[in-house]
Amino acid sequence: MEKVKAKKHLGQHFLKDESIAKAIADTINLQGYNNVLEIGPGMGVLTKYILEKETNVYVIEIDTESVDYLNQNFPKLKDKIISKDFLKYDIKEIFDNNQFAIIGNFPYNISTQIVFKCLDMRWQVPEFAGMFQKEVAERICEKKGSKTYGILSVLAQAFYDAEYLFTVDETVFIPPPKVKSGVLRLRRKENFTLPCNEKLFFTVVKTAFQQRRKTLRNSLKTLNLSDNLREDDVFNLRPEQLDVNQFIELTQKIEADGV
Repeated sequence: MEKVKAKKHLGQHFLKDESIAKAIADTINLQGYNNVLEIGPGMGVLTKYILEKETNVYVIEIDTESVDYLNQNFPKLKDKIISKDFLKYDIKEIFDNNQFAIIGNFPYNISTQIVFKCLDMRWQVPEFAGMFQKEVAERICEKKGSKTYGILSVLAQAFYDAEYLFTVDETVFIPPPKVKSGVLRLRRKENFTLPCNEKLFFTVVKTAFQQRRKTLRNSLKTLNLSDNLREDDVFNLRPEQLDVNQFIELTQKIEADGV
C-alpha cells in the first residue's frame, strides 16, 4: 500500500525522523503496568518502537486510510487498532480499569483536549508522553510567573510531574507544520489526593484564568465570596502569581467560606 497522504482537517503531520520517534517511545518507563495507548499513529513511525518494548499496545486512529495502512503493515496490531475518535471513545472497552500509558505525536488541533481527557482518567494513566505544538508543551510544563502559565499548567501539574524534554524542528515532518514542536512527559504523583474539593479546585483555576489580567478579587467575583474572605492578601494577586499549592490553599479558603 502506498503511503498515507496527510489530511489537513485532521491536523496530520507525519514524523519522518526515526531517531525522534525512538526518543519519544523511550520516554515512558512502563514500571508497574504493561498497557500503552498510542493516539494518532498515522503510518506507525512511533508505533514500531513502542511495539519493540513487548507491551500490550493499542492504537486509536480516526483516519480510515491510516487504519488500512496499519492493518497491512503491522501484523502485531491485529485486533488492536481502534478506528474511533479518542475524545469520544470509552477507553474502558479495551483496558477496563487497568493502568495504561498514553503516548503519541498528537494532532495539534485537539492536543489540549487530549490532556483534559487524560486528567479525567488520571487514576488509570500513570504516564503521558508525546509531541505537541511547542508553545502548548511549554505551557503545560510552565511554572508560575509566566505569561504562558495558565489553566493547563496548574491542572496538569496538580496531579503530574511535568517535564519539557526536547524541541523538534519543523523539517522532520511531512508536511512541515508552521511551528516548532515540543515533546513532554507527565508522570503521575503517586499516592496523591488533592487536599481540597476537586470540582471547586477546577472551577477556581478556570475562573481565575478566564480574566487573567485581573486580580483574583475581581476575577473570582462570580463565586460570591464573602467580603471578609476577599480581604485576604491572596486576592491582591493575579492568577499567574500562584503556584499549584497556592491554588489548593485558595480553594481550601473558598471552601471554608461556604461556596
